[in-house]
Amino acid sequence: MEETAAAAAEKATSYRYWVREATGDAAPLPAPRKIDAADLAAKPAPTTLGSVWNKAGTWEEKNLNSWANGRIKDLLGSLDPLEFSTGKASVYEVSKCSGDAFLVTVRNKKRVGYTYELGLKFKGEWLIKEENKKVKGYLDIPEFSFGELEDLEVQISFTDIKDLSSDNKAQISKDLKSFLAPIREKLRKFEEELKDR
Repeated sequence: MEETAAAAAEKATSYRYWVREATGDAAPLPAPRKIDAADLAAKPAPTTLGSVWNKAGTWEEKNLNSWANGRIKDLLGSLDPLEFSTGKASVYEVSKCSGDAFLVTVRNKKRVGYTYELGLKFKGEWLIKEENKKVKGYLDIPEFSFGELEDLEVQISFTDIKDLSSDNKAQISKDLKSFLAPIREKLRKFEEELKDR
C-alpha cells in the first residue's frame, strides 16, 4: 500500500499527469489551417547570399582569381611616374601577379580575402656626378594579403646599372620606395572593389 501512495504522489507532480488533467481554462490546442496562394505570396522570400542550392547559408567559396589578376594589373599598370630631387622613374609593366582571391559565404555573411605576390618593372633616370644615368629594375612585393596593406614592403633589384656606387644605389632605392604610397592606394581601391563583388 505504501508503494501505491508514493507512486500516486509522484504521478500527481509529473508533467504528464498535469497535462492529462488539464482543465478548461488551459490554452486551446492548435488547430491546423490550410495555407492558400495569398499566404504564400505575402511571405517574404528568404534573403540568402551565395548559390540557390545553399539556402541554409553554410560554407561556400568562390574563386575570384581571374578577375583579381586582371584588376590588379590594370590598377598598377596605371601608376603615375614619380619625380625625385635627382631623378625620375616610372613603372611600365606588371611582370608578376600571382596569388589567390576568394569570396566565402559563411552563415549568410560574405567575407573576401586574397594573398598575392607582385613584381613591377621600373625604368628611370638619375643625375649622378653631372651625368644622367638610366636605371632599370624590379620592385618586388613579396607577399601581401587582405587588411595588411600598411605592412607592405618593397624589395628593389637593378638590372641595368653601369658605374653606380653603393651610395648611389642606396639613394636610388630610397627614392624608389616612394612608390609604396601610390601602390598602397591602388591596392586599397582593389580591396574596396573586391568587397563589392
